[in-house]
Amino acid sequence: MSLVTGAARGIGRACAEALARAGSAVAVADLDANGAEETARALAATYRVTARAYGCDVRDAGAIRAMVDAAASDFDGLDNLVNNAGIQFVAPLAEFPDDRYQAVRAIDLDSVFYATKAAWKYFVARGRGRIVNIASVQGLIGSPYKAAYVASKHGVVGLTKATAVEGAAVGITANAICPGAVMTDLVRGQAPALVQSYGGGISEDEALERAFLDAMPTKRFIEPSEVGALCAFLCSDFAISITGAPISIDGGWAAH
Repeated sequence: MSLVTGAARGIGRACAEALARAGSAVAVADLDANGAEETARALAATYRVTARAYGCDVRDAGAIRAMVDAAASDFDGLDNLVNNAGIQFVAPLAEFPDDRYQAVRAIDLDSVFYATKAAWKYFVARGRGRIVNIASVQGLIGSPYKAAYVASKHGVVGLTKATAVEGAAVGITANAICPGAVMTDLVRGQAPALVQSYGGGISEDEALERAFLDAMPTKRFIEPSEVGALCAFLCSDFAISITGAPISIDGGWAAH
C-alpha cells in the first residue's frame, strides 16, 4: 500500500495515480477530506485498486500518527510513503510574517519528519520501505521572497539523506524529488505576490513566466504526471539502489 499526503490535487494526486496505475493500493491523505474522497473514488474506478481517503491536518503530529496507524491497520501494513503536502508564502524576508514562516515550516518540513517517524515501524516489520519526499528545486538553490519555503525544502533534502543512511540497514530507501515549476494551485497562488514583487504593470501569467520559466532552459512548465511517474519508479524494486538522492526534475533549472 502507498500512503500519499496532500493527494487531493496537484502533484500529490499525480503520484497517487501513478502508484495506482502500477497496481498499488493507495491511502489518500489530505486536509481537504472531500477532495481526498473524490481522488480515492477516481483511483478505485479507473485503476481497479483499493483506495481509501483520510482527512488529516499535517500541522498536527498526533493527527499524522493517527492517520498513518489507521491506514496501516486498514491495509494490513505499509509499503510506500510519499510526503507531498506543502504550502507556499511569498514576501520579502524583512516583512515575512512569523506565523506564516512557522506554518510553512510545519507543513513543508515538520510533517515529513512526523510521517516518516510514524511509518518507520511498519517498514521495519516488512523489511522493506520506500519513502519519497517531494522537495523542490528550491531545496537545492536559493530564491528571493521565499525564505520559509527555501529553508523548509533544504531541510527536506537533508532529512531525506539522514533517513536514507539510517534506513539502509533495515531495507528502507528514501529519496527527494526536486521539481522545478509545476503548474499547480501552489504555483498559481503565488502570482499576485509576484506581480507586486516586480513592481506591477505585468499580468499574473507574465509574472509566473518571469519567476519560473526564465530560470528553466526548457522554457516549459512541468506536468504533475511527470513527477508522478518518477515517484512510482522510486517506489519500485528497480530503484532498490537509489537512496539518499535529491533528484531534479526541473527543466535544467539547477544546472545553472
